[in-house]
Amino acid sequence: MLLTGKTALVTGAGTGIGRGIAIELARRGAKVAVHYNASETGALETLRQIQSAGGEGLTVRADVAEKADIGRMVEIVEDGLGTVDILVNNAALQLNYDLFRHDETTYDRLMNINLKGYWQCMQAVVPGMKRKGRGRIILISSVHAKRPTDFDPVYAMTKGGIRMLGRESAIELARYGITVNAIEPGAVDVGKYEVPAGLTPEERASRERRHLIKFPLGRVGLPADVAKLACFIASDESDYLNGAAIRLDGGSMLL
Repeated sequence: MLLTGKTALVTGAGTGIGRGIAIELARRGAKVAVHYNASETGALETLRQIQSAGGEGLTVRADVAEKADIGRMVEIVEDGLGTVDILVNNAALQLNYDLFRHDETTYDRLMNINLKGYWQCMQAVVPGMKRKGRGRIILISSVHAKRPTDFDPVYAMTKGGIRMLGRESAIELARYGITVNAIEPGAVDVGKYEVPAGLTPEERASRERRHLIKFPLGRVGLPADVAKLACFIASDESDYLNGAAIRLDGGSMLL
């Protein structure tokens, strides 16, 4: 699944899943634009790892809730690396507020970043993809697009919206050789699931048993797991994959 000669833009690539995807895309030959908003230090670290692996990339800051910022970001990427062949919409906000803790301000903030930001990033890169007659758009969603939770209804709403954005745009853009697919990860370890130091063997065993009950494979996902799937979708091997929403949770939603 080599991506040599392709230009990728990964939003929210300063940390976590976005970082993992950006590094793996570069490892497979793509030139990668590392987007960030607040995490400049993280974005520079992502770029450092890309370059250490022999890859090419750049960092670019933008607020994906603002259309003008998105347009400027895409211009910088196209000037520096070429027309975007692969867009990975990953930048998102998760507040973990319950129904009555949310107000209009937090609602609008989540919608503008998590959903409108995805839509407007797509609008910004599609003209270039149309000119090439080919493109890959990958939407990072969540199992919460399918499965209700008890921690943030507005966040879950945005993830459900992403699912339908992917389906509708997949139909519209297919005629231009552009595919749109979503990845719906379950729990992914971006530091939150690290095993605390100093656990006794009994405490460690108890933790592992709880993991087995909740996660059939005995572990949560890793950014690398999401990255490998993203690279497949970005590659020529996925030519007939369009409008899909792939659950990537190790089977945890089956329980």
